Amino acid sequence: MPDPKTQPIIIIKKKASHGGHHGGAWKVAYADFVTAMMALFIVLWLMNSNKEIQEAVGGYFRDPTGTGAAAGAALAGPAPEVHVDRDDMGKLKDIITDQLQNLAQAEKLKDQVQMVVGREGLRVELIETASGMFFDSGSALPNTAGSDLLIMLAQELGKLPNRVLIEGHTDSKPFTSRLQYTNWELSADRANGARRIMEASGLRPNQVSQVRGFADQHLRNAADPLDPANRRISVIVLNQQDKTGEEEESKPPPPQSPPH
Repeated sequence: MPDPKTQPIIIIKKKASHGGHHGGAWKVAYADFVTAMMALFIVLWLMNSNKEIQEAVGGYFRDPTGTGAAAGAALAGPAPEVHVDRDDMGKLKDIITDQLQNLAQAEKLKDQVQMVVGREGLRVELIETASGMFFDSGSALPNTAGSDLLIMLAQELGKLPNRVLIEGHTDSKPFTSRLQYTNWELSADRANGARRIMEASGLRPNQVSQVRGFADQHLRNAADPLDPANRRISVIVLNQQDKTGEEEESKPPPPQSPPH
């Protein structure tokens, strides 16, 4: 039997491992690298984007809860939102003119839709004819031609941040079809009917700031108060920069001289 005193003593040493202490540090470094690369690609994309996208993204970071957020939201739609001030109303007029060509009665509409860029913004006039172009005689509801035009306008104007006014006008011929229903009621009802169609077709619920009925108080052809051209709907796109009262903004243009 071997002597226990002479048996060798075996000492087992365990090699220390550092994997448990900082084995995941590479993940943090990799995440930082990926984030930096993503930021680089975004900057490169913005540098090559059009001006509207650059302004929309910049507006968001300047004011995430205000106008910047509204501008950035437009990027999700078919086209970037365009801010229109008094210097750009001519461009909006050209856009609407181009869209008119796509309507069914484009040839007839070209003489009955007139647009004027004025102090308050762009005024779009839907001018009636003797037989009724946009509204049937005595009716407050737009007919097919009137509805198609109002829908087109709503789809274009709904892309803008600009506020909109809608006015109704009549000629001076007394309205006698209904008892206690005058040109005042007719002009206001037509303007309000136009508002309902436009809000259902593209305008934001709060984009229309006022709806007004002027009866025959602002004649287009003052020399002939019975001229059918005095019967009209006016849609006014207000300048984005204007801060004046709406009373002044919605003042109709001066009466035109009678045609020769």
